[in-house]
Amino acid sequence: MKSTFLSVCLGVTVGVLAHFTYFHFNAPASTNTLEGQLAWIKSELQLTDAQYVRIKELHQASSPRLRAMAVQVAALQAEFTAFEKMRRTSDQVDFLEFARFVETRRHVSRECLDSTRQLVLASAQVMTAQQRQRYIQLVASVEPLAQTFLN
Repeated sequence: MKSTFLSVCLGVTVGVLAHFTYFHFNAPASTNTLEGQLAWIKSELQLTDAQYVRIKELHQASSPRLRAMAVQVAALQAEFTAFEKMRRTSDQVDFLEFARFVETRRHVSRECLDSTRQLVLASAQVMTAQQRQRYIQLVASVEPLAQTFLN
C-alpha cells in the first residue's frame, strides 16, 4: 500500500515538474519588451536572420528618440490635466497659454508620426514584398495613422 501511494505521488510530482519545465522553456517571448516584440515580428513575418538583425538595429537606433518623445507626450498630458483642473476649479482659462500648449502638442504629435513613419518605412525596406505587405497590415491594424504609410 505504501509503495503504491509513493509511486503515485512520485509520478504526479514528476509529471507536474515536467509540465512546468516544458512550458517555461517553450513559452512565447514576452511582447512587453523591444526584444520580445522583435522576436514576435521575426516569427510572424518569417524574417531571415539577416533581416532580423537589420530591423533590430533600426529599432534600437530609434528607441532613445522615441522614448524621449514618449516622455514629452506624458508631460503634455500632465499639462493638459492641469489646464483642465484649473478650468474646472477657477472657471478661468489662460487662452494664450492654452494656444501655446495646443501648438506644442501638435508639433510633438507631428514629430512622433514622422519618427514612427521613418522607422516603419526603414523596416519595410529590409523585407520582401510579401513580408512588407503583411507588416503594413499589422501596423495599420494597431495604429489607424499607419494608413498614411501606404500613400
